[in-house]
This record gives sequence, structure tokens and C-alpha cells, in this order.
Amino acid sequence: MSLHRYSSFIPLLAILGSVTCLGLGTSWAKHSLFPLVGAQGTTAVRVGFSALLLLLFWRPWRWQLSRADVRAVALYGAALGLTNLSFYMALRTIPFGIAVAIEFSGPLAVALLASRRPLDFVWVILAVAGLALLLPLGHDVSNLDPAGVLFALAAAVCWATYIVFGKRASHLHAGHSVSLGLAMAALVVVPVGVAHAGAGLLSPTVLAVGLGVALISSAIPISLEMVALKRLTPQAFGIMSSMEPAVAAMLAYILLDERLDAAQWLAIAMIMAASMGSAYMAQRMKGSAVGSMPARVRVMLDYLLEKVKLSQRG
Repeated sequence: MSLHRYSSFIPLLAILGSVTCLGLGTSWAKHSLFPLVGAQGTTAVRVGFSALLLLLFWRPWRWQLSRADVRAVALYGAALGLTNLSFYMALRTIPFGIAVAIEFSGPLAVALLASRRPLDFVWVILAVAGLALLLPLGHDVSNLDPAGVLFALAAAVCWATYIVFGKRASHLHAGHSVSLGLAMAALVVVPVGVAHAGAGLLSPTVLAVGLGVALISSAIPISLEMVALKRLTPQAFGIMSSMEPAVAAMLAYILLDERLDAAQWLAIAMIMAASMGSAYMAQRMKGSAVGSMPARVRVMLDYLLEKVKLSQRG
């Protein structure tokens, strides 16, 4: 009985570990890579190494693609690359936690726009109120850089677009679409990084840290999410994953000394509450269109479930 009681904490610890690894990887990139190769170069090495790791793991050349599938994967990958690039560009001038909270508005919007339940207007109001506290709309918000906010909003739009295009490619084997999508993302962002940082990308320090960031931000979180998904419903998975903005803000405070004021913490809490509320109601709308569950969960779920099935067969 005691062992069973403790095992109930495993999914929570796995998701907490996943979002913590994502935060650690991004904080490490901002601290160590931004001064060397800038946001553009950081995006290039992180996405490039992530793509290489997944290509070697999944070997997508084993499967064939139709012309329509090539287009869908290309659009999905390009949106993924632009999401990463826009997000890292935002991190140059605004705090990590705030950038994550603003970026969350993209997938949250996709989830809520597909819903028709009156209660979902509560989540819309919470999300809008949270964004209103964060965005410099004609008033001072602790001197948030407008360019950084715009890049974070661009990341939100790109993330929403990535979800829509990802749905079009969701009929493919998950490892096939994700590995090729990341390869396409690398084709989009690596030239930008090379144009900005040039030969600096080949520095042993940059390559070593970039590989470490890719591992911490991709391989480990996906593995931990697999552990959680085996033990949780998608609804619970979505609610727990909504911790990410708060975890990001706390890690940024500890590792990067990025301090937020009370209004900014309240805004992050509102956006998290909107994401959790959307996740809670999603289970009752399984049969609807894109966004029938929280956007981040919906896109990742097909991929994670496929990996769970593969691991169980192996």
C-alpha cells in the first residue's frame, strides 16, 4: 500500500521534471550561448542538434511520403522553426517566464476557438486579462521591451500555426513527421544563425553547449512525458503541463536573476489558470476539431502515445 501511494506521485514528478528540464535548457542557452552567438545562433544549434538526434533515432527515410504529405510536413516544420526563432529572439530583452506566458496564448487560442461551451469564455477572459497585465498597451509594465513582446507574440502565432499544420500531418507515423518536421525547422533557422554568427557556430564550446541544450530541452522532457502519459489521462496531463510558465519564471529568477513584480506574477497565474481550465473541459470535447484538448497536449499527444506503444512492443 505504501509503495502504491508513493507511485501516485510519479506522473507529477515526471511532468515537473519535464518542464524543469525545458526551463533549465533554455536558461542555460540564454546564459551561455546568447553572449557567444546571439539568439539566432542559439536557435540554430539547439534546433539543429535536436533534428539530428531525432533523425538518427527515428530514421525517417524508411517511410515514403506523398506529395501532399511533403507539403504538410514542410509547413509544420517551418512553423516549428519560426516558433523557436521568435521565442529566442524575445528572450534577448524580456524575462523568460513572461515570454513563456505570452507564447502560451497561441496554443490556448487554438484550443478555445474550437470550443463552443459558454464556460470557455471564462478561460478567454482570464487569458486576455493576463495578457493585458503583461503587454505594454499604452502604459508602463516594468519597462518591458516592446520588440521583445512582439517577438513573443510572434512565437505565439507561430505556435498556433504549427498546431494547425501539425494536425494535417498527424496521420503519419509520429516519429516520421516529428523528425522530418524538425529537419525542416533546422533548414529554416540554421541559415539565419549562420548569417548572424558565422564561424562562431563551430566553436567547440558552442557545439558542446548546443548539444547539451538539445538533450535537456528535447530528449529528456519527451522521455519524462512518456512516463507521465502512461499513468495520466490527457486531461490531467494538460492541467499539469500548465505549470510551465511558473516553473520557467522561477528558474529564470534563480539562474538568470530575472525578477518579476506582483502584477507580472498575477498575469502568469491568470494565463496558467486559463490553460488549466481549458484542459479540464477538454475531455468532454474529444470528438471536435483541432484544439479539442489543450493545444500543446493535442500536438504532443499523438507523438507521445506512439512512442509509448513502440516502447511497450519493444
